[in-house]
Amino acid sequence: MSDFDQTRLDPADPRLTAFALGELEGAENAWVAASVAADPALQSAVEEIRDTAARLTAALEAEPLPQPAPPVRIEPYQTVRPSRIFRLPYWGMAALAAAACLAVIVTLRELPRTPPPARLALAEAAGSPPPATADQASAAAGAQPSNRVVIQFPAKAEGVAAEPPASGDNTEHWGAVVPNQPAAAPTETVAQAPAAAPGVVTVGGPSPMPPLVATEAKAETRPPADSGSEMVKLSPFEVTAEPGTSGYAAVSTLAGSRVRAQLADTGSDASGGFVRGGQPFNTESYDHIAENDFLAAALNPLSTFAVDVDTASYANVRRFLVGGRRPPRDAVRIEELLNYFTYNYAAPHRRDPAPFAASLEVASAPWAPTHRLVRIGLKGRELSTADRPAANLVFLVDVSGSMNEPRKLPLVKESLRMLVEKLKPEDRVAIAVYAGSSSLALPSTPASQRQEILEAIDRLAAGGSTNGAMGIQLAYDIARANFIPGGINRVILATDGDFNVGVTNRGDLVRLIQEKARGGVFLTALGFGMGNLKDATLEELADRGNGTYAYIDSAREARKVLAEQVNGTLAVIARDVKVQVEFNPVQVQAYRLIGYENRRLQAEDFNNDRIDAGDIGAGHTVTALYEVIPVGVAWKPESTVDPLKYQQPADPEPKTQNAKPSAELLTVKVRYQAPAGGASQLLEFPLVDRGAAFADASPDFKFAAAVAGFGLVLRDSPHKGAATLAEAEVWADEGTGSDAGGYRAEFRSLVKRAEEILAAQG
Repeated sequence: MSDFDQTRLDPADPRLTAFALGELEGAENAWVAASVAADPALQSAVEEIRDTAARLTAALEAEPLPQPAPPVRIEPYQTVRPSRIFRLPYWGMAALAAAACLAVIVTLRELPRTPPPARLALAEAAGSPPPATADQASAAAGAQPSNRVVIQFPAKAEGVAAEPPASGDNTEHWGAVVPNQPAAAPTETVAQAPAAAPGVVTVGGPSPMPPLVATEAKAETRPPADSGSEMVKLSPFEVTAEPGTSGYAAVSTLAGSRVRAQLADTGSDASGGFVRGGQPFNTESYDHIAENDFLAAALNPLSTFAVDVDTASYANVRRFLVGGRRPPRDAVRIEELLNYFTYNYAAPHRRDPAPFAASLEVASAPWAPTHRLVRIGLKGRELSTADRPAANLVFLVDVSGSMNEPRKLPLVKESLRMLVEKLKPEDRVAIAVYAGSSSLALPSTPASQRQEILEAIDRLAAGGSTNGAMGIQLAYDIARANFIPGGINRVILATDGDFNVGVTNRGDLVRLIQEKARGGVFLTALGFGMGNLKDATLEELADRGNGTYAYIDSAREARKVLAEQVNGTLAVIARDVKVQVEFNPVQVQAYRLIGYENRRLQAEDFNNDRIDAGDIGAGHTVTALYEVIPVGVAWKPESTVDPLKYQQPADPEPKTQNAKPSAELLTVKVRYQAPAGGASQLLEFPLVDRGAAFADASPDFKFAAAVAGFGLVLRDSPHKGAATLAEAEVWADEGTGSDAGGYRAEFRSLVKRAEEILAAQG
């Protein structure tokens, strides 16, 4: 056992400074990272050290600089300028911290605050011929040679074109994995750039990845028969699995053209993250939510939506509240708060061919007693690990500089270890990573070789910009190369979602994911960290990738998603599940769906199997709530349409004499497809309102109402009625019931915490 394993880390320990500045290595770095992740005081100290160092760096950077090194030009595509990186050694920083303490305090009072970790653009403008090698480029930029990601673009040579193929080129291209070993002699399929070849570019900060060689081959070129590599033709990435190799592997692209285009306008910052145009990427983003309003049942008898089993919003809201802040209004998605919890819904009978059963309940709405609250619950069929199909998984891990924080990459690694421990021997795991470029950290490996997989996870380290699109493309190509017919084929993306290089347009990313999902490879998105979480992007990618989105804020949450609910996370029992509720206007004057704003569908979409919808995993529960205004209760629509010119004017209070007489309040219709696809199946469930009061409702009903009321208050919804956090706490107490895992008790503590925060804000 090492000496540092016997000690407890203190905020004043100089090793904390070294860790914050990225000076530690190996086991010591891992130990400090684990200590920081477990101690909020250490986390605060690390953030303060990084903040201080960043502002000192900024002050130094403000000093006049010598003439910068010339740019590295890649003709005719892009100019990439070497970064000037300010770094201090371990002992040097410790000495500086001790000697300049008073000066720092004075400086901190004068300098404007920046959110830690600071992101400073250190890329400098330049303008003459490029250096011949990567180390020369680094030396010219004032940095020591290091194991950086180097992309080599070869000059025109035999069998290698000097220019990329024309857009839309369908020529077959082949490539081989370059393992993390000393370079071997070039083969007929991998061309090495000559020493004097123009365009050797250093990208990003220190990285464990070896040089990534962008290569081209003639259309008729094929791998040598005796190469010893298992060649796999993929497009646009060509990947091979070298038997017996480990570590990072390089991936070739079509002429490197995508890489050249994606190196535009980037620079590095002191924390290893990337910026564009000198502006830091350190803000979280959430889609605006326009809440559902009440609709007249006579004019709008059908309400249609896609199911949603995402849970990210609840964990993210918890993160804000635990940190003493009210969450942003649009970070609160009520359906994800509801579906975070499991409910005691009846499962389908073992002889029932349907993959799930429905549970319906209605009682008075606690925040509006004259209204009715309808709860629709779906319970998916449980699936044991033994009965679960074999899984082909690709872990796609963001190792960019923005992930170099205790609650990001270290937590990602801990989370993936938990998942690996739950896999069956016949499952397979590959690990792809991406920063400024993408590479293969582990070829597809049987889960029976658990130690090899865990060691590959342990080797992951952060540094560089975030080229998510390249990583996504690579991960799907690997998944397709190892596709298991009838099995689980899934990419598990772990990131903060801060895609700032390459395809950064959200629409393009969504289209890429949609295209890949059609091939039978689905996506699970796991969000990590704070400060620059791209929640909206991750939610939509998971939605379009036929998967789920969860936010991991702690090891406990990772255990819930990836260990306790692993079969539901991996195995789909029903695809494209849609719900359509038909309201009886004899009983219902108006209604509104609580939540699911970004899952609403047109009524015509319900019977259209080409319309994508949500998937349900093994054992998942889905909950939806409707607030209903009965006929006879005073209600006036907020707006009505103008009188029609060519038809009879619309009656603002439609008559219901032509409606079908029935005691039924509504009918719930559910349409779904089997996991393998095919024609959809239809289920119907009617509901009669017996007039139950809220006090007589089931514990699950009361708890769901408490969660919804909590969300309405946090969103400051115009429909919250008489709901308060104090009332939500009472409803939650009455609805706690059986509380496996203690998640409902945790919810009650969050309600109290929210009360304190809102009270402090006045």
